[in-house]
Amino acid sequence: MEKVLNQKTIAEIEKTLLAQKKQVLHELSDFSRKDNHETDNMATKFPEYGDKPDENAQEMNDYSTNVATEKVLEKSLEDINKALERIKTGSYGVCKYCGNPIAEKRLLARPTASSCISCKTELQENE
Repeated sequence: MEKVLNQKTIAEIEKTLLAQKKQVLHELSDFSRKDNHETDNMATKFPEYGDKPDENAQEMNDYSTNVATEKVLEKSLEDINKALERIKTGSYGVCKYCGNPIAEKRLLARPTASSCISCKTELQENE
């Protein structure tokens, strides 16, 4: 059984998560704008290259790529925010499925992890 993380390690992980959050927000701002209808969501900007058919095709291609990238970045941001909330509430480093501590090596490698390796492996095998 894994031991509970010490506060120094949690503080280091929190610093890493905050840096990752800043990076994701920066990346989102490169091709998205704040959606006034949603509090934390961004909306992909539609590129404007011109009115020629090949320019329109490129606009659609780039927009589709940006939408997919935006979804991945928003999911990353959501995971980071959830991990930061777990740190704030004192539940960080505890598996949400079995309640056992998550291995420190796993959390250092993937700070947003919310499950231990055993539970994650079992979930993936059952998919």
